Amino acid sequence: MSDVRPDDPSPTGQSTGQPAEGPLRGWLRRRAENVIALMLLVMFASFMAQIIFRYFLNLPIGWTSEITVVMWLWLVLFGAAFVVRESEEIRFDIVYGAVSTRARRVMAALFSTALLVAYGFSFPAVWDYVTFMAVQSTAYMRIRFDLLFSIYIVFAVAVMGRYASILWQALRGPAPEEYDPTKASSGV
Repeated sequence: MSDVRPDDPSPTGQSTGQPAEGPLRGWLRRRAENVIALMLLVMFASFMAQIIFRYFLNLPIGWTSEITVVMWLWLVLFGAAFVVRESEEIRFDIVYGAVSTRARRVMAALFSTALLVAYGFSFPAVWDYVTFMAVQSTAYMRIRFDLLFSIYIVFAVAVMGRYASILWQALRGPAPEEYDPTKASSGV
C-alpha cells in the first residue's frame, strides 16, 4: 500500500500529493491546528484589548502587548514544529525538479544531514540558555523566560526528528516524489 494519496483532493479539487496520514496522526495534526487557532484568537483578543484600552479609554495596559508577543512566538514555533508539512517548506523547486530521482535523494540526504548537524551542535547551547533564563521573567505577566523560550527546545527536537525521518527515507525509503509544476502551490 502506497503512502502517497495521489487521488486525495484538496479543498480546491486538486491532488495534494501528501503522504497518507494514519487516523491518529491526522487527529493529532488537527488538534495542533486547533491549538494554533486558539493562540491566534488569544493574540487577536489581546491586540484588540490593547487598542480599546489605549485609544478609546486612554488607559494603556502593558500585559496585552506582552501576551501578543508571547502568542506570536509560540504560534510560529509550535506551527513550524507540528503543523507545517515538509512539502510546504520553502525550497528551490526549480533546481529540485530539474534533477533526477537519484540526485533528489542525494540532495535530501545532504541537506538533512547538514540540518541535523547544525541543530545537534547548537542544541546543548540552546538548552543551557533556556534553562539559564529561569532567573528572569517578563515585566507584566511575570512569565519566567525559561518557560517562555521552552517552545524553541520543542521546535528544535521536532525539526531534528523530521529531518532524521527525511534522511532515513532518502537513504532507505521510497524515492522522493517527482516534481510536478502543475501542482505547485503556496502551501495554503
